[in-house]
Amino acid sequence: MATIYEVAKLAGVSPATVSRVFNSNNVSEEKAGLVRAAAAQLAYTPNRTARTLRRRHSEIIALIIPDIENPFFTSLARGVEDAARSAGFSVVLCNSDEDVAKEAQYIDIAVLENMAGIIIAAASDASDLHPLLSRSRPVVAVDRGPHGLDIDAVMVDNRAGGMAATSALVTHGFKRIGCITGPSDVETAQHRADGWRDGLRSAGLTPDEALLEHANYRVDGGRAAMQRLLALPEPPDAVFVANNLMSVGALQVLYDTGSSPETFGFAAFGDLPFAALAPAGMTVVHVPARAMGRTAATMLLDRINGDDRPPRTVVLRNEVSTNPENALAHVR
Repeated sequence: MATIYEVAKLAGVSPATVSRVFNSNNVSEEKAGLVRAAAAQLAYTPNRTARTLRRRHSEIIALIIPDIENPFFTSLARGVEDAARSAGFSVVLCNSDEDVAKEAQYIDIAVLENMAGIIIAAASDASDLHPLLSRSRPVVAVDRGPHGLDIDAVMVDNRAGGMAATSALVTHGFKRIGCITGPSDVETAQHRADGWRDGLRSAGLTPDEALLEHANYRVDGGRAAMQRLLALPEPPDAVFVANNLMSVGALQVLYDTGSSPETFGFAAFGDLPFAALAPAGMTVVHVPARAMGRTAATMLLDRINGDDRPPRTVVLRNEVSTNPENALAHVR
């Protein structure tokens, strides 16, 4: 196996320069090219174990998400990996299942395995990040805010998105608008429901809390919540659903009752799992999941590399649109 000294000799540089190239430190493009060419010719592989000991952390970051089956988090994970791999880091994906205890186990593993940093979409407001912060481990919150903590975060404006979706329904002539949001202890669910209230009030309408349903951010939760709303003595004439998977379940119930978003107002926060599932008349708040992942990973890598600026929150923009074409006959 080739050594760092052999690579340095072939490239015509010092061993220290070779080390800087493979540790992502500043080296001119010309010298970096010579080093990488020499390393490729000699089939040289950096000793990652030694580098870990020197740096006091591995070249692995953890991404902890609440639902691996949700395409939003799949896209977010892709964005994290894009940025991490380009910097020479690997990503370990952890699925908390919205379970704070399971999430805590993954946090403990990240600490024990000396991972370089953690990106987390917290399971709930009760999530405990202190095991990481007490060890000065870099942490970036993504999608769900750092409840009561002063750490880096990447978000979208959930309240503004909820308001825009609800306002779009009002513009289309709907007045009695319900809301299906996520668990009451999850920040995104709270803020999107607040946006629903804002949208109604801005149109001079009073939010009817009897039309607010909390569900589990999954398809079955959307189904059950929609059934409850339609069973009310005075059911809504439209609904704002606060995530993509619940929207699928709510649409299933809507079609089962012989309605559609062309007659019963429907707005969803987040793109449905497949683009073809967006029916005519449906309003969608598009969330830039992959960009959120890339931004979070870039912020984390900056911290790993010594960025000591005060914590900051980056808020990415949502886009709202109403589908004019009938792309769905039935959701089953």
